[in-house]
Amino acid sequence: MARTIQSLERAAAMLRLLAGGERRLGLSEVAAALGLAKGTAHGILRTLQQEGFVEQDPASGRYQLGAEMLRLGQSYLDVNELRARALVWTDDLARSSGESVHLGVLHQSGVLIVHHVFRPDDSRQVLEVGAMQPLHSTALGKVLAAYDPVAHAEAVEGGREAFTDRTVTGAEEFEAVLDLTRARGWASDIEETWAGVASVAAPIHNRRRMPVGAVGVTGAVERVCDGAELRSRLVAAVRDCARAVSRDLGAGRF
Repeated sequence: MARTIQSLERAAAMLRLLAGGERRLGLSEVAAALGLAKGTAHGILRTLQQEGFVEQDPASGRYQLGAEMLRLGQSYLDVNELRARALVWTDDLARSSGESVHLGVLHQSGVLIVHHVFRPDDSRQVLEVGAMQPLHSTALGKVLAAYDPVAHAEAVEGGREAFTDRTVTGAEEFEAVLDLTRARGWASDIEETWAGVASVAAPIHNRRRMPVGAVGVTGAVERVCDGAELRSRLVAAVRDCARAVSRDLGAGRF
């Protein structure tokens, strides 16, 4: 059995304790409840406070959960609601397009795949849920960078690696790609990340009309493209799927 890290166990127990109470707790109360020395409890609380997971009331000196816990909790709820709302629509998109479908969200400096529907054929495929994709070269990433200011900053300030000779790495050229994405409402990746692979993606918005993710189809260039361009029916299908999920999230009419 794998060994656990005691300090992390204690920090997790402390967060659960603060989450379960109806009032702020003092250092002595926290230490007593968890069976810790005051010095140990204080050190953990100070670390959690520095990271924003715990806040200390300046008047009483008592502790409560911090804003960072709320942000993480809201992010968890948003991602799970996004995935739940997208299940039916992404299944339909995979069937109508004949290609694999990915649902992605911004995570750190990349795109986290939170849902993956296999291409509806008998070929061997690998589940990519949990995989990370780059922001600057993938269709999902470009959509997020075009519509989400945080993703935009990550893509612009981070290094833009050239995965193929088609990858756009220059700052001005990349901004032009994002301008085009916003103008037409979707993004493409034709062999910019992987040779022989093309994709198209569109943004998903929530009830506040904020971008919360992107959905797209990915497949072999010869299937997804017609000559040098993406097949128009696939672009339309992806955009319809994104609109449908957005409406289910309360974004209203698109």
